[in-house]
Amino acid sequence: MHVVMFGDQHVASLGGAQVSMRLQREFLERAGHVVSIVAPALHGRRGAAVAPDPALLDVPSLPITIDREYSLSWPGARADRWIDDALVARPPVDIVHVQADFWGAFLGHRFAARHDLPVVHTMHNRVDVGIAATTPAPRATLRALTMWQRHAIASKTPGVDGWTYLRRFAERASAVTAPSSHFARRLEAHGVVPAGGNGEVDVIWNGIHDDLLDEVRLSAPARGSMRPRLVWLGRMSPEKRLLPFLQALAFTRPDADVEIIGGGGQLRAAQRFVTAHGMDAATGTSVGFAGRLPYAETLRRIHRADAVVQTSIGFETQGMTVFEAASLGTPAVVSDPDIAGELGAGRWDVADGSVEALGEAIRVAVADIAAGTAAVPDAGVAEAFRQSSRTAAMIEVYDRVR
Repeated sequence: MHVVMFGDQHVASLGGAQVSMRLQREFLERAGHVVSIVAPALHGRRGAAVAPDPALLDVPSLPITIDREYSLSWPGARADRWIDDALVARPPVDIVHVQADFWGAFLGHRFAARHDLPVVHTMHNRVDVGIAATTPAPRATLRALTMWQRHAIASKTPGVDGWTYLRRFAERASAVTAPSSHFARRLEAHGVVPAGGNGEVDVIWNGIHDDLLDEVRLSAPARGSMRPRLVWLGRMSPEKRLLPFLQALAFTRPDADVEIIGGGGQLRAAQRFVTAHGMDAATGTSVGFAGRLPYAETLRRIHRADAVVQTSIGFETQGMTVFEAASLGTPAVVSDPDIAGELGAGRWDVADGSVEALGEAIRVAVADIAAGTAAVPDAGVAEAFRQSSRTAAMIEVYDRVR
């Protein structure tokens, strides 16, 4: 079987969807299938560093961020011809798997329509919340995006909200998948379901590489201190709520070491806050910034921690970090009730979205850890989270729609 995946960004760029696509490709190929990935070409030093790979079809693109990390391929006739020509040298296509929300999705659905191929569309992004959290004029942005979509895929479905935007893709798909039950049920409630079938969204978590999971789980957590150790990780942008997390630490002052992993626009503000509130001392609440780390090292830091702290609310479609933590036996403080319900055991819930509630949950978690009574994750999560099991589940979807 030849699966052609379409993404908004090149798989060598930063991002959870890109990590997931790289893993899916590897495990599909391990299972004997062929994978091609269509995405915008990289620019700058990162693009020059990527080795030639016949499975990566890098569509001509324009950089769209100052650091040239991300790029855009315009979904028009020229890109359509480029993709068709590039795939001539590959085996006949059986499945189109769209894992994009914008230009990659437009290109994928256009390709499937031209060649009368079934589409599996994985919804990675709650578009309405994402646009509201990341753009200064969300209504205008969504209106412009909707007009672009209707032109690109010739949709006549009315409406300008985020759910209608996703629904236009779903009605062209043979199957729709989501990386969590809570997001799948929300999609179904808003009619974001495939046109055929039973009107349901398939739930297929994003996973962790089997070999890496085993390697990290078998390693002994390195302990230089007996003080509870907390980890926060993610993109440092407003929707991830890093600053409220730091405010909660300043409010509660837990006797713990806190490591912050990641980077982004709020890094300097976070560092200034920590310094201003004296949280970089050797006693009391000690906060350190590790910066961006390779994925394997990030998993090792999670494994060494006593708890991971998850702070975004309503934004995540899965909440990858807490499942990674649970797979490694590390419990979590969870702010998002949808993620908490999905995770099951091994967590401390935050009562509401206030700084005070987050601080109280952290205080309880640190006290439990110090007392040796920390929450324990469900051991079954590790098996369910292996990429091999996620790939097997996706192959079942492919076989169903072929």
